[in-house]
Amino acid sequence: MSKDIDIFGNRALGQDFLDCLEKKQFMFSLVISYTDTCTIPGITIAGKNPDLLAYTPPADAEFLNFGYCRCIDAIPMSPDGKPTPGLLTKTALEAASISNVVINAGSKITPKLPYFETGLDYGRNIALEPAMQPDSVTQAVEYGRMIGRTLGSFTDCLVIGETIPGGTTTAQAVLTGLGVNAKVSSSMPENPTSLKNKIANDALAKVKSTNPFDVVAAVGDPMIPTVAGMLSTASSLTKVILAGGTQMAAVLAFSKMTGYEKKNTAIGTTSYVIDDHTANLVDTIKQIDDIPVISAKLALKDSKIDGLRAFADGFVKEGVGAGGASIAAMLKVGIDAKHLLELSEAEYQKAISQSRI
Repeated sequence: MSKDIDIFGNRALGQDFLDCLEKKQFMFSLVISYTDTCTIPGITIAGKNPDLLAYTPPADAEFLNFGYCRCIDAIPMSPDGKPTPGLLTKTALEAASISNVVINAGSKITPKLPYFETGLDYGRNIALEPAMQPDSVTQAVEYGRMIGRTLGSFTDCLVIGETIPGGTTTAQAVLTGLGVNAKVSSSMPENPTSLKNKIANDALAKVKSTNPFDVVAAVGDPMIPTVAGMLSTASSLTKVILAGGTQMAAVLAFSKMTGYEKKNTAIGTTSYVIDDHTANLVDTIKQIDDIPVISAKLALKDSKIDGLRAFADGFVKEGVGAGGASIAAMLKVGIDAKHLLELSEAEYQKAISQSRI
């Protein structure tokens, strides 16, 4: 196993999980989605400005496949120019020749490339109204199951990433609503935990049911039930890495209702989420199930580029499945964090030079 991979939680299961995947085949899937919750001031720094937030998920998908974006003129960045974590994902996937597919699960803007379509509407602002209709949650699970069964049959390990601005806030609400004592991470070094908790608690106060489907419909987002459906079928066929931080904890909590194969399931994230003192990912997962949390120890603190070094300073930390994609690359071809950093810096320079603004 790579020296740049750590295991937390169920270490024995995590070691077995990793051992059987060395030099094996991986497939990466990116679930793009949207929640109007992201428009609440102070929730997220994804995107250069609030008007572009809805374009972040499709732009991430396009950048992953083309190296540039078609729906906007530049790769998704924070207001001061920190790049999408999709840059790390793209670097890892290309370094290890890992194929990827895109699933549209309620993105407000559709990407300009081929993708799986679920027909789901985008999530509403949970501070103002229910996120989804209950039958939309059922549809998301059912369609997710179909997609998971298809993708899981083609690979030794399916890596599932997500991109949804504001998704940690809906994750907080779902985890709280399902009885999990969770502190979610943030794209900002100063995590607005009090704001997220207030939004979550106010939204949950209107929910009269404890049924997980009703909780997700009221305070979640379309990504959560879609990925839960994918996990339920794919994990019966192959290994699955839920690539992300606290948003994948919400997926796992809801998946207790939809079912999954425990021995084939792991969370894959970055060391920056593990090290986030404002969050408690490992403890959150322990409350849900005894599955491993696997972390890629990336070397971004050593970068010569301010925008990449910022990841190690607490900005962004994770997203677009960056941690899971890095773990997959390390396992498949043995690449280490130092080499991934060099490739990421080259990818950064290429992306900046190709930007049309």
